[in-house]
Amino acid sequence: MTTPHVLAIDAGTGSGRAVIFDRGGRQVAVAQEEWTHLSDPRYPGSMEFDCAANWALLAGCVRRALASAGLPASAIRAVSATSMREGIVLWDKDGRELWACANVDSRASDETKALKAAMPDFERDAYAVTGQTFALGAIPRLKWIERHLPDVYARTARMCMLSDWIVARLSGEIACDPSNGGTSGLLALDTRTWDADIARRAGIDPAILPPVHETGTAIGRVTAAAAADTGLAVGTPVVVGGGDVQFGALGLGVARAGEAAVLGGTFWQEVVNMPRPTADPAMRVRVNPHVVPGLSQAEGIAFMVGMTTRWFRDAFCDEEKRIATERGIDVYALLEEKSATVAPGANGILPIFSDVMNCAAWYHAAPSLLNLSLDASVCGKPQIFRAIQENAAIVASENLRLAANLAGVTLTDLVFAGGASKGALWGQILSDVTGLPVKVPEVTEATALAAGLAAWVGIGEYASLPEAADAVVRWRRRYEPDVSRHSLYGEVTERWREAYAAQRRLVDAGITRSMWKAPGL
Repeated sequence: MTTPHVLAIDAGTGSGRAVIFDRGGRQVAVAQEEWTHLSDPRYPGSMEFDCAANWALLAGCVRRALASAGLPASAIRAVSATSMREGIVLWDKDGRELWACANVDSRASDETKALKAAMPDFERDAYAVTGQTFALGAIPRLKWIERHLPDVYARTARMCMLSDWIVARLSGEIACDPSNGGTSGLLALDTRTWDADIARRAGIDPAILPPVHETGTAIGRVTAAAAADTGLAVGTPVVVGGGDVQFGALGLGVARAGEAAVLGGTFWQEVVNMPRPTADPAMRVRVNPHVVPGLSQAEGIAFMVGMTTRWFRDAFCDEEKRIATERGIDVYALLEEKSATVAPGANGILPIFSDVMNCAAWYHAAPSLLNLSLDASVCGKPQIFRAIQENAAIVASENLRLAANLAGVTLTDLVFAGGASKGALWGQILSDVTGLPVKVPEVTEATALAAGLAAWVGIGEYASLPEAADAVVRWRRRYEPDVSRHSLYGEVTERWREAYAAQRRLVDAGITRSMWKAPGL
């Protein structure tokens, strides 16, 4: 008899993947395809999601994963999905996709300004209910569709998020889960379902909002059409998935109130599980439904951390790339070897990249490196790379502080995962900056793993998502904070705050360009 497995399909920002797991949470096979979200030159800030092309890529990934695992289709007992959040898909009455965008789409700046001008209190009122501002939500995007693509808007019968789109492609059932739907700005935190009043106030017909089902709910079965595309067996149970950050937290065992994690990828997300959903009076942090029913998360986002290290690597480190290739190691491992020899504080270098989260007025200064020295022994590549690492940890620590205060919890430790956690140094820096023990899990694909756990829950192999996480999460490394370094990093943080505020003033004066601004600012 073939050992049972589950399949997780992940529509990420930069790629789509199919990952197969066994019941113990072990990854059996993965297939991945990079994709590009195309900008329409007519609409600045647009970032289209090509449903037809990207479904073909995902279906191909499923076929390759099955082949790589050497498994028949019958071995896959259930399938679930995860995706980048905020991306939306519009459907017509016949269940055909009309339009879709990726999470980074920022075309609706004018619509955001118009909403704020027409109803000055609306964003704050909506945030109090949903935990979301207009910056990344669906309301301005839907108003943009209404204005620029009126035919599409008139034909729209349903809206869903990208993980829901995968589920719909597989099963024919268009629905939504709270964790991803919550990022639309139309779902109430306390009820974990749509808020019709907010939709109507925005001029959006609540009828386009699909049924809401909790993550881990078996919603349908793989159709004949989906089976033909993917190689899955007709009738395979399809289970409601969720948003990538909340799934990432679950896959790290962060499944109960008061637990926290830093997910270190292209962007760094800092999440704290809340015992009860509470909106921030100052509108600084996001509040999202967790994939775990009844649990919410306060969330901060440090922008473009992974992109910053990639920029540094590609702009300045050709020699390090060559040496790393010769030694058969990752170039980031080599950079960490060198930065580990630099004293904490990186000789006073102050990177200016991502700011602390502030949804109410969310924009960043121009990317900069301050307080450089012309002495190469004091300010070289190892020192700058360490400063970038320290800066990411400082921004993460500040976001965690905001989130924990809002949640009303005292953090006792912290989970660190994602690409940034693979090395030995960054985890220690994060521990020293936050003053907290830091745990690094064995799993490297926490988001996909959690989607796999949802699939197991959906067919009754586990009673709940936390139980499933408890059964499979294992730890690879633990860091303990150094008291003296923690004190030093507190001083560095104060200097960085003052420097960042000064750099933002240069943006305000039009002297430098912001790294990113929320739509409507």
